[in-house]
Amino acid sequence: MRVMVPEALGEELLIEEIPNGVSIQIAGRRAKFCYSDLGKAVDDPKQTMVKIALLKAYQKDYVWGGLMGVRPSKIVRRFLREGFSYEETAHHLEQFYLVKKEKAKLLVDIVRKEERFLHRGASNLYVGIPFCPSKCSYCSFASYEITGGVGKYYREFVNTLEKEIRLTGEELRKNPQKIESVYFGGGTPSTLTEEDLEQILKVFREEIDFRNVKEFTFEAGREDSITRKKLEILKKYGVDRVSLNPQSFQEKTLKKVNRKFNRDHFEEVYRNCKKLGFIINMDFILGLPEESTEDMIDSLEQLKNFDVENITLHSLAFKRASKLAKGSQEREKIDRKRLEETIASLMKEKRLEPYYLYRQKNMLDWGENIGYAKPGTESIFNMEMIEENQNTIALGGGGISKVVVEEENGHDYIERFVNPKDPVLYIREMEKRQEQKFALFEKYREGKHEI
Repeated sequence: MRVMVPEALGEELLIEEIPNGVSIQIAGRRAKFCYSDLGKAVDDPKQTMVKIALLKAYQKDYVWGGLMGVRPSKIVRRFLREGFSYEETAHHLEQFYLVKKEKAKLLVDIVRKEERFLHRGASNLYVGIPFCPSKCSYCSFASYEITGGVGKYYREFVNTLEKEIRLTGEELRKNPQKIESVYFGGGTPSTLTEEDLEQILKVFREEIDFRNVKEFTFEAGREDSITRKKLEILKKYGVDRVSLNPQSFQEKTLKKVNRKFNRDHFEEVYRNCKKLGFIINMDFILGLPEESTEDMIDSLEQLKNFDVENITLHSLAFKRASKLAKGSQEREKIDRKRLEETIASLMKEKRLEPYYLYRQKNMLDWGENIGYAKPGTESIFNMEMIEENQNTIALGGGGISKVVVEEENGHDYIERFVNPKDPVLYIREMEKRQEQKFALFEKYREGKHEI
């Protein structure tokens, strides 16, 4: 509750169980919350009701109510597994978790859409390139400035990644997994030189079976790392989706967060992406330092000039590993209603529909990260990763492999294996970790595990 009700920390909390609910006393405040039995749809109903009662006691009115998890869609799926309809699930989100009606509908609609795409029997493959032209102050991902001290390990990193790709291909020929989506992320993968990009993709296509791959995404996020030739190389090796991520069109903001941006070159890169026929995603972050509601609305209005298939809107979260979290965390007061009305109008005009959503701690109190897409261009990788529905085979710096196992009670058990994000450690330990990673997959394939 340190995020939702920080003023309750250190106060004595008295809890009394009452029929179908709880009654609490804290710091001279009283509240109670009662609700009918929801069965296995709620893991610990008493604890959840205490949390809701605390929100009531302190008169907290959040649009996401008592939901704090990264993946609120998992709550929806739990209700559906227990036999509740979509409509009943939306009702319980509103009445039990105090989620506002519009957010409950959004969440249920997204889960309904995802059901058409999710495929438990397949896997996805991720490749992490942990280098960037510069380190943005809000970033907590595996990322090192290519011009900084760690940049001297770039060449050895590329050589090690090529070796890991070959080892992965060898392993998958022995123990095949059906790969449906591939994603190169980071960092900024387009930091690779043209020569290295071509070599890595050439080896990748030689080693990885693409017969079942439905989409191949490359995060070309920053215009200052992209050339026309790099885009042509991506096209040559079968990449069909690119992320071109301005984060904001306010150049004064981008300077403050240490992100280089040349608007003329950005538009040139965009035109080249269109000519080459890529599905384009653009990412934006709402709530960057000192950005006003007007600044954010201006960036959203400028989006009307770009015909893109996907738009992902992030609410800024102060992440512990970011430089931004170590400084002042004061934020401009945001007109949430006006901003959301602008977003809704823009997405309607561009005929983009919400298709995946997740939340984070320490983000704007009303926020969520949400992806919009033209129907038929939704990112399978994004949905599978957020829902943690498939096995993930991860290569490169900071990549997180996952094995997903369905338990008898219908819940999923997930075991992860993390590649080092530090390029030096990755280079040193790749082969040993590669053996450990595929031993994990083998353990579950052979049933040699205990859950």
